[in-house]
Amino acid sequence: MYKQKGKMSGFHQFHEEWYEQLGELVQQLKKAPRPAANQEQHELHTQLIQKFTSHYYEYYRVKSIAAKKDILHMFSAPWSNSVERSLYWIAGWRPTTAFHIIYTESSILFESQIVDILRGFGNGNLGDLSPNQLSRFSEFQYEIIQQENAITEQLSDWQDSANDVIGTMGDIDGKMERLVEILEKADQVRIKTIETLLHLLTAQQAVEFLIAAAHLLFGIRGWGVNHDRQRAEG
Repeated sequence: MYKQKGKMSGFHQFHEEWYEQLGELVQQLKKAPRPAANQEQHELHTQLIQKFTSHYYEYYRVKSIAAKKDILHMFSAPWSNSVERSLYWIAGWRPTTAFHIIYTESSILFESQIVDILRGFGNGNLGDLSPNQLSRFSEFQYEIIQQENAITEQLSDWQDSANDVIGTMGDIDGKMERLVEILEKADQVRIKTIETLLHLLTAQQAVEFLIAAAHLLFGIRGWGVNHDRQRAEG
C-alpha cells in the first residue's frame, strides 16, 4: 500500500520496491514451461499473466495518487536515470513501443524456426503469429498512434499557454490540474495498449511478450545506471 511520505520519498520508494518485484515476476514467467503441455501448465500461464497485470495496475494506481499531489515531481522523475528520462513520453514509456517489441521478437523467433514453419510445424510462440493477429495488431497500432498524437498535441498546447500563466501569475493551480489530466490520459493509453495486446496474444505469446518487455526495461535501466556512473566519475 502506497503512503505519501513527503515530496521525495513516497513514490520513489514505491518505484524501487515495485521494480524489484517486477524482477521476481519475470523470473517466475521465465520458469513457466513453454509451450504448455497440459491444462495445468496453461492455467499457470494464465495465473502468471494475471499476476503481472495486477502488478502493472498497481503501479498506475499509485502513480495517479502521486501525480495529483505533485505533478511536476512526476515529470522530473528523480527515481529514473538520465537515459530512462531521455526516452520518456509524458512521464512514461511510449505506448507504441509495445508493438515494436512484439514485431522484433516475432522476427527473431521466425528466423530461428523458419524451417519448422515451412514444414508446417508451429511452435505457438511470438514467431508463429497468425495473419489475423498481424492484421489486428496493425489496426490497433494505428489507433494508438492517433491517440498518442492527440495527447502530444494537448501537451504542446499546455506548454504554449503556460507561458501566459507564468507572465501574468494566472491560474497556476488550474494549469497543474490540466497537466495531471494529460498525464492520466497518457497512462490510460499505456494501460489500454497492454490490455489489448495481451488479449490478442495467446497465453504463451503473452508470457514471451511480457518477458521481452521487462528485459527491455531492465536493459535500459542498466545502461542508464552505467552511463550516469561513468559521467560522475569522469
